[in-house]
Amino acid sequence: MEGAWNRRLAGLVLALIVFGLDQLVKWLVTGPLEIDSVGDVQQLLPFFDLRFTQNFGISLGLFEADSVETRWILVFGTAAIAVIVFLWMLRERAMGDIFGLGLILGGALGNILDRILFGYVIDYADLHFGTFRPFLIFNVADAAITIGVLIILARSFFLRDKSADKDMQLAAKES
Repeated sequence: MEGAWNRRLAGLVLALIVFGLDQLVKWLVTGPLEIDSVGDVQQLLPFFDLRFTQNFGISLGLFEADSVETRWILVFGTAAIAVIVFLWMLRERAMGDIFGLGLILGGALGNILDRILFGYVIDYADLHFGTFRPFLIFNVADAAITIGVLIILARSFFLRDKSADKDMQLAAKES
């Protein structure tokens, strides 16, 4: 039991690291680098720019908050999801799942703080190949959430629960 709590604590530490890194990079982009107005761009590589954008919606710009009321609905909605992820993490035992949930939780907290402070989420990472953009402009929090979701999905699709396997074996023996 103690090992599971150590893994959960590691997941919470990961969430705090993701949150801190997200906020640090946003501060660097908007502070010292002065990429803080819509349209501000700094090319880092031929295929990667820092481009300031304000994301008033959630994933893929859906459910755009165009009023104070919808802004706070998004804050409370995403906070509720973060609480669910936190509670899920406290129930998990497998480090892979806890790792994925820690990434999701840290990213969610970073984007929630932006929405509380500014009314929008600061996005800046622009990966492109010519005019082709495989992703919308994103930030560290978005990347962490995406990677965390992919980990959870991959583990749920490709790794079988041993207790489910045992139940199936018992059912096969009984029939």
